[in-house]
Amino acid sequence: MPRYALKIEYHGKPFVGWQRQIDLTSVQGSIESALRRLQPDHPGIQGAGRTDTGVHATGQVAHVDMATEWDTFRLSEAINYHLKPHPIAITKCAPVADDFHARFWALERTYQFRLVARRPPITHDAGLVWQVRRPLDIEAMRTAAAHLIGRHDFTTFRSTICQADSPVRTLDEISIAEYPYPNGIEYRFKIRARSFLHNQVRSFVGTLEHIGAGSWHPDRMADALAARDRQACGTVSPPHGLYLENVRYPDDPFA
Repeated sequence: MPRYALKIEYHGKPFVGWQRQIDLTSVQGSIESALRRLQPDHPGIQGAGRTDTGVHATGQVAHVDMATEWDTFRLSEAINYHLKPHPIAITKCAPVADDFHARFWALERTYQFRLVARRPPITHDAGLVWQVRRPLDIEAMRTAAAHLIGRHDFTTFRSTICQADSPVRTLDEISIAEYPYPNGIEYRFKIRARSFLHNQVRSFVGTLEHIGAGSWHPDRMADALAARDRQACGTVSPPHGLYLENVRYPDDPFA
């Protein structure tokens, strides 16, 4: 049974998240419904990560087994055809080893968060960025973010309903860049690690926004981390600024 890797992008607004749920519209469930138009007994797909309700992706990866061999271009085109009108696209498709696993083989996941500071309402990027009214102090946010790098107990920055066995994770990168935006400024947060806790990235960004806005001193990030207490976290940012951008493997299946 040939196995293929799919690179997937989607707009998260219409979905309850990646993971299939009975009687609710998910990204995984929508792709599986499209595959069953090609193969009625299709067993389903496995994704590299579970994104929450409203979270987007430009580089989600999943693996899929097909009963017969397909030309990769034809397979991606066929799935995309049956995904209409859902805002999901298979952007790449490649044959992989029979034991390739989109989740367990992943070495690293990269998320991007887009935050825009401007007073007029967002129009073209509505639902794709988090908007705040005033510019943020990027250097203060960078100073605070540096406290998060490395291996820590991230209890403060995970949801109370997180099902992970341990709150300990290693954060490899959290960087912040600033870009011009019409009538405002866009801040892009890049967060990179092997794995993440539930709501971890949104907790980081929401807390950093407090610091950028001057509500918190940058050193308070270290205090919040050391507290290992969810009550010490700042506001959790909304989901619509968050994107799963890339999943890295020992060998790039799409190279």
